[in-house]
Amino acid sequence: MLFSLRSRLMFAFSLLLIIPFTALVFLFSEQSSQVIRASIETSTSQTIEQFGSHLTTFLQQVEEVGNQVMSNSVTQAWLSTGMNPDSSNAELLVTKQRQVDYISSYSINNSNGISIGIFSDFAGGIWTQDRTYVDQLWYKQFVVEDERWTSAHYDSDQADELMKTRRVNSYVIPLVQLQSFTRIGIVKINYPTATLHDALDKIRFGETGRAFLLKSDGSSVLDQQATGEELSIIENGLKEIKERKEERTDGFFSVRHSGETFLLFYRYFPNQDWYVIGAVPEKELFVKINNIRRTLLLVSAALVGVAMLVALWLSYGISRPLTTMARAMKLVERGEFSGALEMMPKVRTGHSEVGYVTRIFESMTNRLRYLIETEFETNLRRKNAEYKALLLQINPHFFNNTLEIIGGLAAMKRNDMVIDATEALGQMMRYSLNLNSDLVNVKEELNYIRDYLFILKLRYEDRLEVIIDEDERTKELLIAKFLLQPIVENAVKYSLEKGGIAKISISVRLLEEQLTLKVTDNGIGMKQSFVNDLMTELKSNASVDILNSEGQSIGLRNVLSRCRLYYGEKISVEIDSRLGEGTEIVLRIPAVKG
Repeated sequence: MLFSLRSRLMFAFSLLLIIPFTALVFLFSEQSSQVIRASIETSTSQTIEQFGSHLTTFLQQVEEVGNQVMSNSVTQAWLSTGMNPDSSNAELLVTKQRQVDYISSYSINNSNGISIGIFSDFAGGIWTQDRTYVDQLWYKQFVVEDERWTSAHYDSDQADELMKTRRVNSYVIPLVQLQSFTRIGIVKINYPTATLHDALDKIRFGETGRAFLLKSDGSSVLDQQATGEELSIIENGLKEIKERKEERTDGFFSVRHSGETFLLFYRYFPNQDWYVIGAVPEKELFVKINNIRRTLLLVSAALVGVAMLVALWLSYGISRPLTTMARAMKLVERGEFSGALEMMPKVRTGHSEVGYVTRIFESMTNRLRYLIETEFETNLRRKNAEYKALLLQINPHFFNNTLEIIGGLAAMKRNDMVIDATEALGQMMRYSLNLNSDLVNVKEELNYIRDYLFILKLRYEDRLEVIIDEDERTKELLIAKFLLQPIVENAVKYSLEKGGIAKISISVRLLEEQLTLKVTDNGIGMKQSFVNDLMTELKSNASVDILNSEGQSIGLRNVLSRCRLYYGEKISVEIDSRLGEGTEIVLRIPAVKG
């Protein structure tokens, strides 16, 4: 009976069933594990990236607060009074009280818990009126090493006792009297350590993995307490990260410690010389993948024994569901997850191996779809963050220059012009700070340009001539915000550099269902090689290079990058520039109504 035809047929049938199915389970396990592993690594890196974006945005806000406080007219008036040897005590008290009121109101109205301390060489701390701060570690690091971003500490120079008991991190900058550029103290912007500490504690890798915010020397920025093992892994990883940061500032890699493999995720912040580092045992992060692989292999092994006994029954009970599942896998391979889930075989409930494998595959398909959709949404959010970053990168020194103009007019008692200039500046600031929508009416953009040119006209008077040709049909059309202002600013700047009268022409027309924006100047012009580089960047969508261009035609690069981000292939750009004669820039974008 052992060599009967029936036995041999069943044996052959069993082999024909077992071998393909085992191979299918193995390949499916390997491929799925690789896909899920890559997705987990990407998701974890994106978690670090999201925190990094939050950290960068928050620290930029803190930095802006410091610059605003230092350049504020109340602060400058207090410094001028303190530096003037002829100032009376009453004048000193009045200007100092105004300074205290300004700082107090700023701190009260700030939702991030930011507090402000000012330490002057002639009056000590603004709150404690002493010079004990010179003995603090943060002050010594600032003076000796120019370290502007401090670690967590307690600050006794606060408005009330409650603030003195909380741990803070700080941003420290020199206090400068802007008229004489005399350094006369420091400005210290405090923000609660808990703001970043709590956000960082929410980042978890696996069950035990945590993230740490460290300085370049390995010390904790937020006073996070690490175990001995974590500290050893992070110290070793930090050395390797410093070697890698020349090539890239974020990513992940494996490290060995005590015979175990750890995955270390990181991101470097060059402005603060900080590192976000997270370490987790590799087996812990990929425990689900290993369980799935082990389960599939166990199921495969069990099917080998069962197939030998019930080969004929399995030929019907397994082959048909597997065939259907294979077709579903093809749909998964093409990204058609909904069709694959609808095609999944309907197996009977129970503990059958086929049903288990089908449910595992369906669960993995749902998981893959979720991960891919999550990654897509994350990419959309990242792209929107890039757009917002570019949108906010508009001439940071213009407002300071405008305040100097207003101050000059006030000194000449030109009250009517002071009012007009202040109103124009206020309208510009309201327009600039309103980020509720990426689209504005053409007339709003042109009104902003007119306010901008009005202020420039106050400064340059007859040296600036501007002609604006506006098509009435374009007023209600919508365009991406701040497309014209950087181009107009460049036109004025480089035309004035040439000397003589700067002649600027701005044209807004509706031609063939396209909104055509043209700015012409008689400035110094651009080299053709530079124009070619700009056009290449536009075609390559190189937004990161534009953000890091460090002042090299940032206005025009900003406009081209935002056009690319917002309009994609629908944007048309023409740049005609001749050295010593001038430049003409033409933007053609879709005419969007309503």
